[in-house]
Amino acid sequence: MESMSLPELQRFPSDAPHAEMMAAYKADGGMIIENMVPAETISALRDAADLVSAELVPGSTTQGMGKDGKEFVGKNTIRFSSLGLHTPAYFDLLDNEIFKAVADEVLLPNCGSYWVNTAQVMYIGPGEPAQVLHRDANNWWQYVSATWPNSAEVTVSAMIGLEDVTEHLGATRVVPRSNFETDLVHYDAPRETVPAELGAGDALIYSGYVVHGGGANTTTDMWRKAMHLSFVVGWLTPEEACAIDYTTEELQALSPRVQRLLGHRSYDSRPLRGGGLWLKNVNAIEDPDGTAN
Repeated sequence: MESMSLPELQRFPSDAPHAEMMAAYKADGGMIIENMVPAETISALRDAADLVSAELVPGSTTQGMGKDGKEFVGKNTIRFSSLGLHTPAYFDLLDNEIFKAVADEVLLPNCGSYWVNTAQVMYIGPGEPAQVLHRDANNWWQYVSATWPNSAEVTVSAMIGLEDVTEHLGATRVVPRSNFETDLVHYDAPRETVPAELGAGDALIYSGYVVHGGGANTTTDMWRKAMHLSFVVGWLTPEEACAIDYTTEELQALSPRVQRLLGHRSYDSRPLRGGGLWLKNVNAIEDPDGTAN
């Protein structure tokens, strides 16, 4: 349901000052950046997503276990990941400067580096009901439940429009400022939300603690075409096993950032009093600039 009592998500052009974007993020738990992703990147991602989606059966995604997992994914929704296997535009997306600046400010105070949590195409089909409301950070329930409501930010997400995403097509529903709630458990009760409508290339960037869910597609013949990209602190296990999708040789021409995001560089938790993780044969770990130490 929609409510006039909730604050609308703030929208910014892609060239807005970073400080203004972050002020909105910190106040509401999220914001919308218009044209965050260049049109040519969106076109390549959508073309690849359309080709793969044509070969998949709606509702067949294996994310989640049992009845609850199937209901979470949706019976007429197509989801898939491993996007870099289908188009090199995915690697360009990982180097997006706007999302990088947000993720750096949100996550780096709590980790030495971060990596891809998951990148998923999410096509919501006609007649699909609204998804259950949830918090992305609850994937790491053991940490969150032990530290809530003083949990550090551990994940940040972007829902990106591959075409226009309207409320009727199933725009993501958001509860602004829900990241400040003290009740961690009863977030999935029926409640008021606002739709995050997007144009192609627009992105809803939101905290892992914000209550949200996919909207209902009330059309009879149209699909909501969007994708999700999220990052997680380097000391937590991501949803997607990116590191086994690609070989080191396949990624060697890409930026050190992309290599690190996909699990092909070691994690150094300094300056946070930690040490090296995700080492290969206990070889030298690397500084954020890619040099060995």
